[in-house]
Amino acid sequence: MYKFKSKAAADVIMLDASAQHLLRIIGKDDTADFVKGILLPADMPGAINALEKAVAHEEAERAQKAKEALARGETPARVEGVTLRQRTTPFIAMLERCHKADKDIVWGV
Repeated sequence: MYKFKSKAAADVIMLDASAQHLLRIIGKDDTADFVKGILLPADMPGAINALEKAVAHEEAERAQKAKEALARGETPARVEGVTLRQRTTPFIAMLERCHKADKDIVWGV
């Protein structure tokens, strides 16, 4: 379980696999970053951009698969589980708020 904390926003809590996936997306993919870390306000716009690109990529991939299924005369597969957009939304909101307030985000401390 990960708890992302900041003085500018409410805590964001995620299960390990989801949090580590988001950390990889924003470039915090060193094993030490999975244990504890800090995200500085200067790095937050880049993190937001990386997360938004990953969401757009996942959604484009899903749309392409649905289009291909329809072309074959099949019903597109339903989305199972939680999408990346749903997982990233509270974290992106936290990043935006913390960036605006010039406050760090920490985890594992």
